[in-house]
Amino acid sequence: MTIKKVMVIGAGQMGAGIAQVCAQSGFNVLLNDMNEAALEKGMKNIEKLLTRAVGKKRMTDRDKTDALRRLNSSTELKDAHDCDFVIEAVVENMEVKKKVFGELDAVAPKHAILASNTSSLPITEIAAATNRPEQVIGMHFMNPVPVMKLVEIIRGLQTSDDTYKAIESMTNKLNKTPVEVKDFPGFVSNRVLMPMINEAIYTVYEGVASPEDVDTVMKLGTNHPMGPITLADFIGLDTCLYIMEVLHEGFGDSKYRPCPLLRQYVKAGWLGKKSGRGFYQYS
Repeated sequence: MTIKKVMVIGAGQMGAGIAQVCAQSGFNVLLNDMNEAALEKGMKNIEKLLTRAVGKKRMTDRDKTDALRRLNSSTELKDAHDCDFVIEAVVENMEVKKKVFGELDAVAPKHAILASNTSSLPITEIAAATNRPEQVIGMHFMNPVPVMKLVEIIRGLQTSDDTYKAIESMTNKLNKTPVEVKDFPGFVSNRVLMPMINEAIYTVYEGVASPEDVDTVMKLGTNHPMGPITLADFIGLDTCLYIMEVLHEGFGDSKYRPCPLLRQYVKAGWLGKKSGRGFYQYS
């Protein structure tokens, strides 16, 4: 199958990033969001990032113009009627995703592949909301999308070989590195990363060390570019908590129990950088 036209649902940081790399790589792209203000912000952010890339001589003015020409906005899911591939990057909530996939299944062409950028939710369950589970797949990009090379490709129970091969080929065209992952909670990246972050928060909770010292140990002692507490603030503590809950429920293993301090911060509205305060203060 040849993928030419792409729809990305959700114009937030992840969705806009996916739309940008697809447009840069020669695909015709529709960036979709029901919220017009969010859609406008996403489109402007893409143009700003492309302009910055030109300024840093990572691309030419012509490349930027061509990418923007291939990119259009949409506020209606029915615009997927002529798309070969649709990927959602909406809120990390199973019921919301299943609703989106059910609606997409009704409007997208029969040949279209439907993908989710979920970071932890089961692709098999999402696929069950459609009449084409063999054409549903996970495509988990890393943040920030234009910079990070990895894409976890997650096969649901019924995902066909043809669907996998088409998405693997597309990932290569995006100049990303595809890695095939089975459909287990958290996949690989978050199954490994989130328990580490959770354990780092436990060391703060138990008074072993301050957030600053935990980060210093991991940066200087294990050569991490960013400490786990800082990373948690950047990801969003609510997102970290949600993924830990998915892991805890999915595996039923106490080693995935979210730290009480993480729960407390989220209840306080201290969500990290996006709220102005997490384990650190942000102006």
